[in-house]
Amino acid sequence: MGDMTNSDFYSKNQRNEANHAGEFGCTLEELRCLMELRGTEAVVKITETYGDTEGLCRHLKTTPIEGLPGTAADLDKRKLIFGKNFIPPKKPKTFIQLVWEALQDVTLIILEIAAIISLGLSFYHPPGEGNEACATASGGAEDEGEAEAGWIEGAAILLSVICVVLVTAFNDWSKEKQFRGLQSRIEQEQKFTVIRGSQVIQIPVAELVVGDIAQIKYGDLLPADGVLIQGNDLKIDESSLTGESDQVRKSVEKDPMLLSGTHVMEGSGRMVVTAVGVNSQTGIIFTLLGAGEEEEKKDKKGKMQDGNMENNQNKAKQQDGAAAMEMQPLKSAEGGEGDDKDKRKANMHKKEKSVLQGKLTKLAVQIGKAGLVMSAITVIILVLYFTIENFVISKKPWLPECTPVYVQYFVKFFIIGVTVLVVAVPEGLPLAVTISLAYSVKKMMKDNNLVRHLDACETMGNATAICSDKTGTLTTNRMTVVQAYIGDVHYKEIPDPDSIAAKTLDLLVHAIAINSAYTTNVLPPEKEGGLPRQVGNKTECGLLGFVLDLKQNYQTVREQMPEEKLYKVYTFNSVRKSMSTVTKLPDDSFRMYSKGASEIVLKKCSKILNGAGELRVFRPRDRDEMVKKVIEPMACDGLRTICVAYRDFPSEPEPDWESENDILSDLTCICVVGIEDPVRPEVPEAIRKCQRAGITVRMVTGDNINTARAIAIKCGIIHPGEDFLCIEGKEFNRRIRNEKGEIEQERIDKIWPKLRVLARSSPTDKHTLVKGIIDSTQVEQRQVVAVTGDGTNDGPALKKADVGFAMGIAGTDVAKEASDIILTDDNFSSIVKAVMWGRNVYDSISKFLQFQLTVNVVAVIVAFTGACITQDSPLKAVQMLWVNLIMDTFASLALATEPPTESLLLRKPYGRNKPLISRTMMKNILGHAVYQLTLIFTLLFVGEKMFEIDSGRNAPLHSPPSEHYTIIFNTFVMMQLFNEINARKIHGERNVFDGIFRNPIFCTIVLGTFAVQIVIVQFGGKPFSCSPLELDQWMWCVFIGLGELVWGQVIATIPTSRLKFLKEAGGLTLKEEVHEEEMNEDVEEIDHAERELRRGQILWFRGLNRIQTQIEVVNTFKSGTSFQGALRRQSSVTSQNQDVTNISSPSHVSLSNALSSPTSTPAAAAGHPRREGIP
Repeated sequence: MGDMTNSDFYSKNQRNEANHAGEFGCTLEELRCLMELRGTEAVVKITETYGDTEGLCRHLKTTPIEGLPGTAADLDKRKLIFGKNFIPPKKPKTFIQLVWEALQDVTLIILEIAAIISLGLSFYHPPGEGNEACATASGGAEDEGEAEAGWIEGAAILLSVICVVLVTAFNDWSKEKQFRGLQSRIEQEQKFTVIRGSQVIQIPVAELVVGDIAQIKYGDLLPADGVLIQGNDLKIDESSLTGESDQVRKSVEKDPMLLSGTHVMEGSGRMVVTAVGVNSQTGIIFTLLGAGEEEEKKDKKGKMQDGNMENNQNKAKQQDGAAAMEMQPLKSAEGGEGDDKDKRKANMHKKEKSVLQGKLTKLAVQIGKAGLVMSAITVIILVLYFTIENFVISKKPWLPECTPVYVQYFVKFFIIGVTVLVVAVPEGLPLAVTISLAYSVKKMMKDNNLVRHLDACETMGNATAICSDKTGTLTTNRMTVVQAYIGDVHYKEIPDPDSIAAKTLDLLVHAIAINSAYTTNVLPPEKEGGLPRQVGNKTECGLLGFVLDLKQNYQTVREQMPEEKLYKVYTFNSVRKSMSTVTKLPDDSFRMYSKGASEIVLKKCSKILNGAGELRVFRPRDRDEMVKKVIEPMACDGLRTICVAYRDFPSEPEPDWESENDILSDLTCICVVGIEDPVRPEVPEAIRKCQRAGITVRMVTGDNINTARAIAIKCGIIHPGEDFLCIEGKEFNRRIRNEKGEIEQERIDKIWPKLRVLARSSPTDKHTLVKGIIDSTQVEQRQVVAVTGDGTNDGPALKKADVGFAMGIAGTDVAKEASDIILTDDNFSSIVKAVMWGRNVYDSISKFLQFQLTVNVVAVIVAFTGACITQDSPLKAVQMLWVNLIMDTFASLALATEPPTESLLLRKPYGRNKPLISRTMMKNILGHAVYQLTLIFTLLFVGEKMFEIDSGRNAPLHSPPSEHYTIIFNTFVMMQLFNEINARKIHGERNVFDGIFRNPIFCTIVLGTFAVQIVIVQFGGKPFSCSPLELDQWMWCVFIGLGELVWGQVIATIPTSRLKFLKEAGGLTLKEEVHEEEMNEDVEEIDHAERELRRGQILWFRGLNRIQTQIEVVNTFKSGTSFQGALRRQSSVTSQNQDVTNISSPSHVSLSNALSSPTSTPAAAAGHPRREGIP
């Protein structure tokens, strides 16, 4: 089904319709046309065609009360005729595409070119080789083994490139697969409530069929199109389809059309499903997108506008995994050219390039430059040496027939140069990063972190602040009533039902049972002895639980007063902060039940029930006393206080239900309850770890400030006696805005460092706070902020944050869409795990760098000096590559998979401008390099005397591989092996073996490398230029290698603070830092090499423009006309600069980004000022 193209789909449906048109009173086409109408048009159409919504239900063979019969045959028939509720996802990238993307890496490209040149030259045998008169280079030029094995070198380089590319592509592919798996898991978990055979049941969204009667409530994402048949105060956010941020009121009389992909923001109701899957509004858009992709390939300029723009100017955001039904609004696309630029802007990558990638790119460029210089010098020295020796000292003439021979010599020198370069460039770096990240992501799944964006994992290690929700993240989200104030008595635990007046008890049960969503229920526990299951709104579950604790049954009350009989419902919303339901009593009078935040509802109460269940007057001063004696003590225990009240209205005259303020006044208070949402037992410990790790935890909640403060103290976010701020959203806004009501960064800077709790906050406040902390320049390190969110309205804050965590269980689809990591268990302590893994990635890369650079420094210097002094590198090209490939690729595996330890949480975050290679690491690199070089040069120049063997230096041509050089090669590898163990610690720790057996990969690789080395030396022969060694020679090689461990201890003894001359490397300087921030607002982050090019382009443009301007000025003076031309020219300069800014790297441009608008809500839009800046 998923792969069926839409055209087939429609034609097949058309045929089905013809067959089955008789069975149902309406066809697929009719329903599709109906769903395109809005508001009154739709009502008119329904009335004309079907009479009313009940008529529509009859046509669809369903009833509003009983729903579909739910038999398999009926459901299958409906699926056949009207389609399934499933949208085929967009095809994933193929493995070949991923390989191609991985090949774009700069270091890999350098290597590929070098390898191809080397391969080509190895097959080129010039004439005149045997000519005696031609000059020869002294020393052991190439023995024929090398000559035959010349191609091995090029092939080996290509092989290493292929390895790296395949591993990278495989990682990306498995990540994509994992993500799709997750996506389908999320989709399967999304259930929806429908009525079938008079039973209310929950079914997976994919099972919905046309004709189902679905119950909808606050917070739902509608999974299909439908027509409202009964609604209470329903408001829908249709911004995902229309781009209008205002909520739309829905009612049976005025606008009953409900569309898939929209969010229920308020109220509840029931709808009959009229279109599912590809026929629903969302589906139609996805279909257009699918078609749009093809079109876009054919014609890049933006022909997409014509066909699909009629459809309400809708476009959808295609998501990186599957087609979750979540869509973003899009500005109508007028004009191809302008639209292209917009797309490029909309294509902003969510984050700038992650800190680590920035530092690594910079480091790789630095190392690459150094390597290039070294290899160039090597080649120049060799060429000069050759020419001077032959043509100046021996005074040989240059014979034309000898030219090819000389060329071959020069080529040999070039190859030695390339070898030096290859060894210098750490091509293991990209691999190490990928392996480390992929390994972490896999392991993080076990720690309940589902990573959606790879770099988020590493950014988490640098986090300095976490803004967390309270409900569900810090607390268990199991609401229970633990205190109550009923009939003038404050009960500290659940009262005995006999102690409450019968009339009060009856009113209380009715008020709670009727005035709550009927979808909310407390069900018996699944396991014996477990807690009752709470379904629906958790606060209401707490109240229903209270009714059950009072030994009463709320279900019987609901059966007497079914939902259809409710007269009017004022649903809960963030403005009202209360919910009220009006019922009609048998004597035709009305009774309204209300519940809500106690400070709000009590203000509207003028009476209260006393101990005997009688009314007594409730004056403002009684209220103040109650706030002091009951509500504040409850709030200070961390309880959420809810007041339950009621009011009776006469039947004549009927009150005006629309004037809400008059209705919601003069209430009678029944009781006030304190609801506890207990702190998760593992949270205080997790928060302590965060604080010890230098991460500030802030709580942002919609709760009352006393409750919030009490919970914050229980969690350990604030400690009594500290200097901190706990403020409400109103106060926060008052402090950060100037007289004009604009937000000022300086004002935020005064608040955020001390702010710990932000209570009664709106989603906008959360976004403002996150943006304020990120943009702050008050501290020398830019703050890295993580945010948790579960609600639809948390989207903007999650997007703005460096790392957004969405809740896997309680989170809405919108929140998951905007996040980087999904917490599958909604638990704060999982965030701490994420921090640990993030820091571990960073350390793993540093360990690898420390090891890698030691190998590189030594190998380059040996090759360089060897080539200059003996005309021939002591380490042959193929040996170098073995060292390079194995040490690089295997070491990156070994060091990048170290599991994290708790000790990672004992230090402060590194911050964005701390260099990758610290002073300690630099000390280790240089210290070990000194040891290795000393020994290798000793062996090179006096080795033959020590071991009493023939010297390998200046060996005649075509001599077999010497034992002398084999010993040098073997010793070199042994030293690297033992140094790999040293590299496991980067902060100067003494015990390098600590926890080595916790990492089986490491042990396997070290032993494996050792085994392969034995094989190469003993049986490698000519291709590896090795000659088999005696046992005692082996013992010496291993002994020198072991010396590395001892030397490591010597180095650890030298205090780093003494070595002021050591430089750090691989940091991002502040200048670049600010630079990236500025650019990041508007353009995709570009790596440093690209930025250099970009700067060049701009200077070039500017230069051209200046020349043009000057020529114009001269011409203007000649002709004596006005200056206008020159001025016109000048103004175009700026526009050109801006165009340059927008040339972004095409490798990441995907349709999904180009179509998504930059933001989904006005709040977020306000937070992204468009800056036109020149990088």
